[in-house]
Amino acid sequence: MVALPGFGSGLQPWCPLHLSPEWVDTVWELDFTEIEPLDPSVEAEIVETGLDAFTTLYESLFSFAAEEHGSTESIWTFFTENNISHSALVALFYHFVQIVHKKNVSVQHREYGLHAAGLYFLLLEIPGSVANQVFHPVMFDKCVQILKKSWPQASNLNRKRKKEQPKNSQADSRGPRKRGKPPRKGDIEMDEIIEEQENEEDICFSSWDVCQIRNAIFRLLKNFLRLLSKFSLKENPQCLQNCIEVFVALTKFEPVLHEFHVTQASNLNQAKYIAELAYYGLYLLCSPIHGEEGKVIGWVFHQMLNVILMLEVGEGSHRAPLAITSPVINSRNQAVQFISSLVDELKESIFPVLRILLQHICAKVIDKSEYRTYAAQSLVQLLSKLPCREYATFIAWLYKYSRSSKIPYRVFTLDVALVLLELPEREMDNTLSLEDQKFLKHKFLVQDIMFDRCLDKAPTVRSKALSSFAHCLELSDTSASGSVLEFLINNSTISGAESHPGTLLKNSSAFSCQKQTLNPSGGSGLINTDSIGDTVGYSERCVMAMLRKRIRDEKTNVRKSALQVLVNILKHCDVSVMKEELSILQDQCRDPAVSVRKQALQSLTELLMAHPRCVQIQKAWLMGIIPDVMDCESTVQEKALECLDQLLLQNIKHYNKFHSGDDSQVLAWALLDLLSTESQGLSRYLNKAFYIWSKKDKFSSTFINNMISHTGTEHSAPAWMLLSRIACSSPKLDYTKVIKSWEKISSQQNPNSNTLGHILCVIGHIAKHLPKSTRDKVTDVVKCKLSGFQWSLELISSAVDTLQRLCKASAKTPVEEQELLKEVCGDVLSTCVHCLSNILLKEDGAENMNEDLLVKYIFTLGDIAQLCPSSVEKRAFLLIQSILASSANAAHLTSSQGSSEAPASQPVPHFGGCVMPSAIRAHAIITLGKLCLQHEDLAKKSIPALVRELEVCDDMAVRNNVVIVMCDLCIRYTIMVDKYIPNISICLKDSDPFIRKQTLILLTNLLQEEFVKWKGSLFFRFVSTLIDSHPDIASFGEFCLAHLLLKRNPVMFFQHFIECIFHFNNYEKHEKYNKFPQSEREKQLFSLKGKTNKEKRMKIYKFLLEHFTDDQRFNVTSNICLSILAYFANGILPLDMEASELLSDTFEVLSSKEIKLLAMRSKPDKDLVEEDDMANAVMQEAQKKLISQVQKRNFIENIIPIIISLKTVLEKNKSPALRELMYYLKEVMQDYRDEIKDFFAVDKQLASELEYDIKKYNEQLAQEEELAKQADVNTETAGAAQVAAPSLEIMPAPTGQENASAPHAASQPSIPMPSTNQASPLPHSLETGPLKKLMPKARSMSLSTIAILNSVKKAVESNSRRRSIGVLPFTLNSESVGKTQNHASSYSLEQESSGATDHVTKRAVSTPEKTISDVTFEAGVSYIGTPRTPFARKLNPRVKEMTFYVYHCLITRLHSLSSGR
Repeated sequence: MVALPGFGSGLQPWCPLHLSPEWVDTVWELDFTEIEPLDPSVEAEIVETGLDAFTTLYESLFSFAAEEHGSTESIWTFFTENNISHSALVALFYHFVQIVHKKNVSVQHREYGLHAAGLYFLLLEIPGSVANQVFHPVMFDKCVQILKKSWPQASNLNRKRKKEQPKNSQADSRGPRKRGKPPRKGDIEMDEIIEEQENEEDICFSSWDVCQIRNAIFRLLKNFLRLLSKFSLKENPQCLQNCIEVFVALTKFEPVLHEFHVTQASNLNQAKYIAELAYYGLYLLCSPIHGEEGKVIGWVFHQMLNVILMLEVGEGSHRAPLAITSPVINSRNQAVQFISSLVDELKESIFPVLRILLQHICAKVIDKSEYRTYAAQSLVQLLSKLPCREYATFIAWLYKYSRSSKIPYRVFTLDVALVLLELPEREMDNTLSLEDQKFLKHKFLVQDIMFDRCLDKAPTVRSKALSSFAHCLELSDTSASGSVLEFLINNSTISGAESHPGTLLKNSSAFSCQKQTLNPSGGSGLINTDSIGDTVGYSERCVMAMLRKRIRDEKTNVRKSALQVLVNILKHCDVSVMKEELSILQDQCRDPAVSVRKQALQSLTELLMAHPRCVQIQKAWLMGIIPDVMDCESTVQEKALECLDQLLLQNIKHYNKFHSGDDSQVLAWALLDLLSTESQGLSRYLNKAFYIWSKKDKFSSTFINNMISHTGTEHSAPAWMLLSRIACSSPKLDYTKVIKSWEKISSQQNPNSNTLGHILCVIGHIAKHLPKSTRDKVTDVVKCKLSGFQWSLELISSAVDTLQRLCKASAKTPVEEQELLKEVCGDVLSTCVHCLSNILLKEDGAENMNEDLLVKYIFTLGDIAQLCPSSVEKRAFLLIQSILASSANAAHLTSSQGSSEAPASQPVPHFGGCVMPSAIRAHAIITLGKLCLQHEDLAKKSIPALVRELEVCDDMAVRNNVVIVMCDLCIRYTIMVDKYIPNISICLKDSDPFIRKQTLILLTNLLQEEFVKWKGSLFFRFVSTLIDSHPDIASFGEFCLAHLLLKRNPVMFFQHFIECIFHFNNYEKHEKYNKFPQSEREKQLFSLKGKTNKEKRMKIYKFLLEHFTDDQRFNVTSNICLSILAYFANGILPLDMEASELLSDTFEVLSSKEIKLLAMRSKPDKDLVEEDDMANAVMQEAQKKLISQVQKRNFIENIIPIIISLKTVLEKNKSPALRELMYYLKEVMQDYRDEIKDFFAVDKQLASELEYDIKKYNEQLAQEEELAKQADVNTETAGAAQVAAPSLEIMPAPTGQENASAPHAASQPSIPMPSTNQASPLPHSLETGPLKKLMPKARSMSLSTIAILNSVKKAVESNSRRRSIGVLPFTLNSESVGKTQNHASSYSLEQESSGATDHVTKRAVSTPEKTISDVTFEAGVSYIGTPRTPFARKLNPRVKEMTFYVYHCLITRLHSLSSGR
């Protein structure tokens, strides 16, 4: 009994004499779930000395737990002999433990509870505790839970704040709500638990208090781990799971400042952190003494999953994500390290459980970018622990997972694939089969996972897949980028791929697509069926084809990611053979989305920096970047200016520091050289950029001097170009070098026009800084050069501008400036007039005419005249007008002016009757426009002549310049030109595409600035550009209408829509619409009347409807019914042929999907709705229901009555538009079935009639489909017969027997067949086989033939509505005749009149057959007999004669068509 001396003193406070045995029994009987209050005197006696009672007893019991067997078995004997109940001790321990589980517990009670739990664990550690029934699972769980409960959780405070805020916001936003169901009992209990948690931390803890609690937990945890190494929990799985949960929670209690190996923490005395002990506890629980190894490890991994995914750890199924902080990331890393250590130690036995953990990571990861990234890294780190076979098995599962129907799963697969590609490719071993070896290769990840997701139907997945591609291409690791590039080359038509250092790629020019399957339809095309349900064609399997499609994707993020992939591909390829892709990249700088435009700017800049000496990329960069400095979005402007500054301004150094090996400097001057030569058209945008930079003081004196240092070098031209842009905003320049360069280049015989023009511009900007003598000298030289006409047209403009600036710098007042201009420019003006007179007024002037020199005279006159308009003589007007009037069939313009306007001594130009070259006339028009801008009287007389030129002139340059001049004059003289806007708009139908686009641009500018209004026919002519034969013009027309003009006038489309239907059908009988005046020529040019143009009309209607708001769609539907349908239903407008076309368009518009409200269209795919957009989807659904009710009510009350009335009228008049009405009625019956039943509740007879008509209409459609199928079958049979008898040909029929082999016809439906624009497409076998020569070509009939057919139809229908006349002059065998009769279908007259042809059989016209007996003859005239039915009647003689005549004409035509006449 070594341990017993002194044990009694430690046990004395725990054996109070007045402890109630009943209380102890109650605690055990209630299984430690509920407790009556302990006698306060008993508790006071125990805690009288504070923690001494706990520590003393612990020391006494510890010696029993540590002694050998012989000395320990007496403790239970001691308890028995001294009448001490160990049950009472456990009950007292439970009292202190239970207090900690309550709320608002003090630090002292927390310490008591922790020490009491330690005593209980120590008591369990003493041998014999199980036999003496000391262990109780509930008490054990309470003691384990105290490790977590005693810690003052900061997360509870956070959770409290999070719960209060939504409660208030929901109450404010939702307002009063209906009374809900009473809460369930479980909900009440959960609310109580939450309240306890929220009120738990009312006590404030000091740092000392927290430290004391932490040390107590640390000591208790060490004691508990010592117990777990001896005490088995195999029989108590619930306790085991509870331990696992607490240990996992303890791993996150405090940050760990150093790394540790959890499996090597066997020496508990060396542990410093709670997390170390917690992980060692988890390690101990995984030992075999606590249960089946796989099951326990599965429980551990299940709890560790939340740590890996960075979720809250605790009770409950819903776990909110934690904020990603450094402690959270460290906890995740420790968890992954712990699992990896277990795998390294346990090997094969743990692989199945690890695979399940990996699958759970995939299934439960939070669908947010950062969480997915960390989860993917953890997954790959754990996956690397698996051997090759298990690794391949999981990758195979991951491939199936990538084809899940859930979007987040497919996105996470891409995150995992991206992390795997960042690692080196895994080496294979001999345990893998050939089939499984592909799963270890990067090629599989790229091709079968990443590329397939680029074709996904969800835009989120497509965007993620493309961005993953781009990221792989950017990796410096050659394994990942090399695998991607290898796939891109082997699966696309990329050519010229470069073999960069570190890659395994070789140059290639043609590559084939892989992973292809045969098309099940039997064609030669190859397809790939995506698991999501999309069928991917051969072309989409090619990477570049896929990229081109994705760059034009409807979703912004997809286009943005596709750009990143494209630019990374171009970085590795020879761009010279990828001009189309480079053009696409350039075009995306004009994308509608701001983020895509910015990405395109960045991508182009990166590509140029990767290939700085590639001229093609330089040109694409300039064309893509520079125009965006005038973008409507300020952020795009800033991005474009940033790119320009990065590559242009920052790389301009002093010439002494220039090195040809410096790519950045060479690139800057190459770009400037292009801007000064080939890309001069960008100067307007460049001026805007330099203006913005000047406001920011971008150009310092150092920068200016660096530029000047290049003026005398090989960079002279671009240097002067740049100086000409910045001279107006730069500090005072050193003009001496500028003047020296001017004197040098101006004295040359043939100077460089571009360089000289830029120098003149610089001189003009620095004129105020030049000395007066220098200004006068320069002025004289410029004046001399202009008078000598030695410079090109470009230089003339620059010289005139410089003259104006020099005069302005020399003058002190505006009046003095005008005098100087008159003095300087007067001589040049006189010289121009004199030179023109010598050519135009002399007899031999035309013979000695120099065309180039004459153009310079005219051009100089126009430019100089703008500086001094008062100095221009009328003689100059007459000379220019005579050039304009000089054409083969034109008269003098001067004849309209009268003799009083010209001096008597002035000779009248006589050159008008001659033919002047078009270049001269084109320049004369520009000069005349400049003169008109300064002289209103001249403009009044010249504008009609200019309009006349638009009508009669055949020269494109002249018409183009007339349009330009007229639009400029419209700005100056708006009222004067306004009446000629219809004449200008005619140019939208000009024969030359350039003029059509030029007119479109100019009219758009005038409409934007409101110099022109939407009056008359202008709108309808403008929208007709949507169907322009040139696709670029049609696309540009869409842009102008939708993105420029509609923004200024949002109701523009709505206001003109109904009149569009009347105008494009050329219907003029309405009292209100289509009443503006038009000439016959204008009507002919813009006419879209007739069935052949119906597709074009519908394209215009649908475009307008697509840009309607829902309010406008709602209103236009009512307006169409009131303004069009009601007029015909009430008999206000006649139901003639023109009305049929109009009604046909109207019903097709009403049936189109574009006129349906956006909220009423098809439901979005739930799979494509992101979690973040779920709230918006719910709101849209509610909005849809509300709008639906309003629309249905309007439809039933206002539209249906008109439709029913019009249906009756159309049936009475047998109008062809009845078919379109029935189709529309069928559509609305499907959409408003219930509402229509309510509407027809009063008139059941009308309801039954309408239902019957729709039923018959559906039956007719079914019959037509069946007939079409049967015709296809007959065609295939005929094709087979033709192979057997290739000599069968059409022969002329004997006279009088043309109809001998015509087939019987079945009854004709009451509703006419649909009118189509084109004939039905023929089967492939008919188009290519021998039967092609038997087919008559489908073409429209003449009006006379159609009239005859209509007469026959009416005559037959008046005799019998069940009989119709067939028209195909071919013999059918008895089987086909029977089938035709059974299906009760016939070839309709409407089909023939629209050019449609039916399929033919294998019989030739003149080939005899047994079916001759089925044909009847009467009075020597052959006609097509009716089926042998009891109701068959004979046709009257008049009908017989007309029938014979019609078919004689038809067969004659068929013979002529087949013989090629």
